[in-house]
Amino acid sequence: MEFEKRPEPDAAGRRAPRGGPVCAVLLAAVIGPAAVFAVVRSAGLDRGFVLVWAMAALPYLVPVLVLAAAAALLLRRRGAALCAGLTGLALAVPMADRVLPEGGAAEPDGPRIRVVALNAHFGHVAPEQIVDLVDERRPDVLALQEVTPELAGGLREAGLEERLPHGVVRAAEAAAGGAVYAAHPVRDAGDVGREIGSLAMPGASVEIDGAPPVEVVSVHPFSPRRSTIDRWRAGLRALPAAEEGVLRVLAGDFNATPDHAEFRAVLEKGYVDAADATGSGLAGTWPAHRPVPRIALDHVLADERIGIAGFEVDGGAGGAHRAVVADLVLPAA
Repeated sequence: MEFEKRPEPDAAGRRAPRGGPVCAVLLAAVIGPAAVFAVVRSAGLDRGFVLVWAMAALPYLVPVLVLAAAAALLLRRRGAALCAGLTGLALAVPMADRVLPEGGAAEPDGPRIRVVALNAHFGHVAPEQIVDLVDERRPDVLALQEVTPELAGGLREAGLEERLPHGVVRAAEAAAGGAVYAAHPVRDAGDVGREIGSLAMPGASVEIDGAPPVEVVSVHPFSPRRSTIDRWRAGLRALPAAEEGVLRVLAGDFNATPDHAEFRAVLEKGYVDAADATGSGLAGTWPAHRPVPRIALDHVLADERIGIAGFEVDGGAGGAHRAVVADLVLPAA
């Protein structure tokens, strides 16, 4: 009978690594790219198509790196374990703000409103399902993306305007349309998307009793595909900043996550992500039909002067995206 020979210790008394070169290559294949992505995320260098898509998947890299660190320790590869651990930490620290509820900086004492945003998936979400979502969630404002003329007509027939009688609708074919429906009187606040020749991103100034008007923008830049990456970036950069005298809420399908530098630049314009403020920042919204890999593309960003009282995702309406639901507290008039 032959017994496996135990690895001889080196001069410092350490056991030789296990697993051979194959394991070393596999660990390097996981840890190396992850380390690069951590640097890209930290420095805001996600400027190309590949890196933009890689940033969207960063939350899934953290548990992978934990497993890689554990495997490296079992294989007596301390250097690899240290690299995996430090890389995982570098990715996890920025995500901590997304899972630790902070409630937003503002504590206003005005009226409370509910904002729901939903991507209607090229207008394919059934109007009845959207009306059911409205009946269940009872929003003051509904921001819809990818509103086709057929969907807009179907929503009228299904009774949406009986529930939300006011609105600004920019219906268009395929993914180009958008709308803001409200339970309160509105004024057309323009369309920052069409101003730059992009997808519709209509704004509606909503009159709320007891509070200043709130401008709600239905957000929908192009998705960051190889052929549209510049238009994606332009759409996010076109979103208006929070400014004195105007309360704003940006709600919809941003096609971006907080791990994208362009999205963080929008936040720096004076907004708070309702999901992050309530500890729900890792709640994925797309694709709705499978839990993994699901990423947080849909958001409600509120002016820093607006309080965040709650946030949820809701998959009941169907379609490729889950709806986002935010409860906001406005400053008193």
